[in-house]
Amino acid sequence: MGKYESTYHESLLLNINIARRRWRFAFAAIYSIRAMLSLAVTKRNGHYNLLHFQNLEEDDSYVEQIVCTKDDQKKLIEMVKNKDKEVYRELGDVATIAACLRTNPENGIEDNSDVVNERRRLFGSNTYHKRPPKSFFYFVVEAFKDTTILILLVCAALALGFGIKEHGVKEGWYEGGSIFVAVALVVVVSAISNFRQEVQFEKLSKISNNIKVEVLREGRRIQVSIFNIVVGDVVVLKLGDQIPADGLFLTGHSLQVDESSMTGESDHVELNRTENPFLLSGTKVVDGHGQMLVTSVGMDTAWGEMMSSISRDSEEQTPLQVRLNKLTTSIGKVGLSVALLVLVVMLARYFTGNTKDDFGNREYNGRKTDIDDVLNAVIRIVAAAVTIVVVAIPEGLPLAVTLTLAYSMKRMMADQAMVRKLSACETMGSATVICTDKTGTLTLNQMKVTKFWLGQEFIEEENSTNTIAEAVHELINQGVGLNTTGSVYRPSPESKTEISGNPTEKAILSWAVTEFGMDMEKLKKSYAILHVETFNSEKKRSGVVVRKLTDNTIHQHWKGAAEMILSMCSSYFERNGTTYPLDIETRRKLENIIQGMAASSLRCIAFAHRQISKDEEENGIPNASNTKKDDYTLMGIVGIKDPCRPGVKKAVETCKSAGVSIKMITGDNIFTAKAIATECGILDFDHNTASKGEVIEGSEFRNYSNEERLRRVDQIKVMARSTPFDKLLMVQCLKQKGHVVAVTGDGTNDAPALKEADIGLSMGIEGTEVAKESSDIVILDDNFNTVATVLRWGRCVYNNIQKFIQFQLTVNVAALTINFIAAVSAGEVPLTAVQLLWVNLIMDTLGALALATERPNDELMHKPPVGRTEPLITNIMWRNLLAQALYQIAILLIFQFQGSNIFNISEAVNDTLIFNTFVLCQIFNEFNSRKLEKLNVFEGILKNHLFLGIVGVTVILQVVMVEFLKKFANTVNLNGWQWGLCIAIAAISWPIGWIVKFLPVSDKPFLNYFKWF
Repeated sequence: MGKYESTYHESLLLNINIARRRWRFAFAAIYSIRAMLSLAVTKRNGHYNLLHFQNLEEDDSYVEQIVCTKDDQKKLIEMVKNKDKEVYRELGDVATIAACLRTNPENGIEDNSDVVNERRRLFGSNTYHKRPPKSFFYFVVEAFKDTTILILLVCAALALGFGIKEHGVKEGWYEGGSIFVAVALVVVVSAISNFRQEVQFEKLSKISNNIKVEVLREGRRIQVSIFNIVVGDVVVLKLGDQIPADGLFLTGHSLQVDESSMTGESDHVELNRTENPFLLSGTKVVDGHGQMLVTSVGMDTAWGEMMSSISRDSEEQTPLQVRLNKLTTSIGKVGLSVALLVLVVMLARYFTGNTKDDFGNREYNGRKTDIDDVLNAVIRIVAAAVTIVVVAIPEGLPLAVTLTLAYSMKRMMADQAMVRKLSACETMGSATVICTDKTGTLTLNQMKVTKFWLGQEFIEEENSTNTIAEAVHELINQGVGLNTTGSVYRPSPESKTEISGNPTEKAILSWAVTEFGMDMEKLKKSYAILHVETFNSEKKRSGVVVRKLTDNTIHQHWKGAAEMILSMCSSYFERNGTTYPLDIETRRKLENIIQGMAASSLRCIAFAHRQISKDEEENGIPNASNTKKDDYTLMGIVGIKDPCRPGVKKAVETCKSAGVSIKMITGDNIFTAKAIATECGILDFDHNTASKGEVIEGSEFRNYSNEERLRRVDQIKVMARSTPFDKLLMVQCLKQKGHVVAVTGDGTNDAPALKEADIGLSMGIEGTEVAKESSDIVILDDNFNTVATVLRWGRCVYNNIQKFIQFQLTVNVAALTINFIAAVSAGEVPLTAVQLLWVNLIMDTLGALALATERPNDELMHKPPVGRTEPLITNIMWRNLLAQALYQIAILLIFQFQGSNIFNISEAVNDTLIFNTFVLCQIFNEFNSRKLEKLNVFEGILKNHLFLGIVGVTVILQVVMVEFLKKFANTVNLNGWQWGLCIAIAAISWPIGWIVKFLPVSDKPFLNYFKWF
C-alpha cells in the first residue's frame, strides 16, 4: 500500500498547513481525519479509496481538487439511485461519505465560487440535457414539408417560366410571382405562429424551473438556485420542498417524502440514517423537516435521465393532420387528373385544327404553321393546365388552419389552458376517451374534515359546535392543538391564518381553528408539554402529556386511527359534557359509524383523553405511551377526505353527454377510488360496479393477455393501485382500438402516458417539469373543469375548420368546373391564376379568420366525438357545398358563353363580371358557412364584431382589385348597375343555403366516392 501511504501523508500535511494558513487550527484534526477516511473506506479493484482528495497550492491561493475514479463515482450514484442498502452499509454511513466528499455535515461546503465551480466541473452541474429551442428556420423548413406547398412551388415555377416566355419579364411574372408570394405568406405566418409558441413555453419553463432551495455553506443558511446545487452540498428540507438532487439523509425529524412522482407509489416514505437514507430528486417533502447530503446531480440522477429522455419530439401526426393530408392529397390527384385531361383535350383540339386565332383563322395548319407559333400555343395550353392545378389546390388551407388554431390558442389561454402545440387545439375535439388522475385534478388535493361525531351524535349543522359544553370544547382544543406536529401562525388579527403540517394535520388544525376557535399561541402559554409520543405507521396514533399551568392538573391525550383509539376507551363524552360508559351496544354503534365513514373514503381520526389523578402523579408522571385500555374517554371522531373540486361532477357529466368516456387511473386503494369516482359521476351509484368489470386494480389489468385487455379496456372506468406502466398500457390499448385518447397527469410517473396519448394535459400548479415537458397543453389551474373547457374548445376548433373547408371547397369545386368546361370548349380560362389566387388565398384566409372567431356553444357538447375514423367532410357539408357550387357554376357558365350577348357588353367587361360575381358569391356564402346545420345563419352575428369587420375589409379589397389593380388583376372598371347586378346574383346564395338545409341527409355513407376525404 506504499503509494497510498505516501498520498495519505501528503494529504495530511497539506490539510494541516491549509488549516494553519487560514487560522483554522481547530479544523486541522477534522481535515486529517477526512484524509484518513479516504483511505479507510473499503478496498476493492486492487486499491483503496472510494473518493480520494488532493489539495494543491498555488502561491497563497487555495484550490480544492476532488480526484476520484469514474468507477467510484458510478458506485455512489447507482447506490442512491437504486437504494442499495448493502453498498451503503459497505461504505459505512452518511458521515463517512460526507467526510469523503469534504463536507462538514453541520456547516456544509465552503461558500467559495472556486470550490463550487470545481465541484461542478468534476461532478457535473444540476441540469439535464435539454433539447435546444427550435429556431425560426426549423419551423420554416417544417412548413415547406406540406404537400400543398410543394405542389404550389412546382406550379409557381411553371407559371413563372411560361408567363415570361409568353408575355416577357415585365408582365409575365404576375401569375408565377403571385403563387410564390402566396407560398411565402403561408410559410412565414405558419412558422411565426409555431415559433412564438415555442418561445412562450421556453420562457415559462425557465421561470418555473428556477426553484430556490436552502443550503448550508460555511454554517450559514443561504438560498441558491436549484441549478447551482453541487455534489457535497447540505440542503435544508422543509415541508413542501422538492428534492433538488439525489442524496442521503443527514438529520431531521419525522421527514416523510412523497415519491409517487418517480415511483408511482402513493404511500409516503419516512427517512432515517440506517434503513432508508435515500432521497431522490423530483420527489417532494410531505412531512417533517431535515437535511440531506447531495451525492449526485443533473444527468447522474433518475430525474435528469427522465427529463432528457422525454425531450425528443414525437413524429406522430394528429388526427386532423392525417385528415388534412388525405384531403390535400385527394384534391391534388383530382386537380392533376383534370389538368392532364385539359392538356390532352386542348392539345388535340389545337393539332387537329379546331382552334382559331383572333382573326378567325385556324391556328394550326400542319407544316405551314411557324414553329414559334406552335411553341407559343403549346406554352399557352400548358399554362392553362397549370392554372387548373392552381384552381384545384386550396392555397389558403394551410394558412387558414394555422390562423384558426393560433386564434383559438389565445382564447384558450384566457380559459386557463396554455397550448404548447397548435395542433393540440383541435386534437382534443376529436377525443373519445379522457384518462384522468384523481388527486389535484378531480379533487382539491386539500384534506378537509367533513364529518364530526361527538359520542353517538353527528354534529351536522354549521356552527353547532357552539352548543357543546365548554369543558369538552377545551379538551378538544387541547387534543388537537398540543398533540400535533403542525403549526398555526397568525401574524396579526387582520391577517390570514397560516397552517402548516402534513395534509392530515392541516385538515384537523384548520377544523379546530374554524369550528372551535382554537388559539394555538394561547394554548402553548397555558400548558406545559411533559412528554410526546410521535406517530408512526405501526402504532397509528400519537400521544402527549401536558400540565395545565392554571391549576397544575395533568392531562393525557391520544389521537389516531379511530378503531385503535376506540379500543382504548371505556367511556365517551356527549355534547353537554356528561360522560357515559361504553357498553357493548354503544361500542358496536360507534364501530358501525367508523366503518360507514371508511366506506365513504373518509380517513377516520379519533381523540381520547384522561386526566392523571393525584395518586398517579405522586407515583411519577406517566409517559404518553403508558396506556390502560379502560382509562380513556372518547372525545370525538372526525372524517377527513380530499373533497372533489366544485363543479367537477358537472364537468364529468358534460364530457359524458358529449360521448367522451372518462376513466380514472389512480394509485389509491380501490375503496377510495370507487368512492371518489362515484362522487365525481364517473361511476354510477351502484355497489356492484366491481362485478361488472368497471373497477379493477392495476395488477389485474397488466396480468390480462393482450386479447383480454383489448376486450375489456372499453368497459373499465376506474383503475386503482396503478403504476406508470399500467397507465401507459391503458393508453396503448385504447389507441389500438381506434380511440383518440387524452391523458391528464401531474407527476413524473405520468410522463410516458402523456407522451403516448394523442393529447397530453399536464397540471400547471402541482405538475412536475417532466409532466409539462411531455404534454401538449398545460392546465394552469389544475382543474378538471378546465379539461372539459379544453374539450369544448377543441370541438369548436374542429367545427370551425370544417366550416372553412366547406367554404373553401365550394370555391374550388366551382372554379375548377368553370375553368375546365371553358378550357375544353373554348380553349381559354375565364378566371386567371392571379384572380384565383386572390380568391383562394387572400379572401379565403380572411374568411378562415372570420369563421375561426366563432366561440364554443353548448350544442357542440351534445354531439358524439368524431374520433379517428370519421371523415373530415361530412354528408351535411357535401350537401351544402355542392348546392352552392352548382348555383355558381350555372350562373358563371351563362356569363361565360352568353354574357356579352345578354348584357351587350365587351369581353373584357364580361370577364370582369365573372370574376366579381364569383368573389361576391363567396362573400355571401361566408354567412351560410357560419352554421352547418342551423337555418338561421345570422344568429349571434352582431356579437361577432371581428367577423363583420373581416367581411367589410374583404369587400373593400375586392373593390380595389376591380377598380384600381386592373392590369395586375386583368379587370376593367364596372359601373353602378353592373355592381348592382353582381350583388343581386350573389345574394341569391342566402335563400339557396336556407332551402337546401331542408333536404334530408342519410346517416349512411353519402357520396361514397368522396368518403376518403
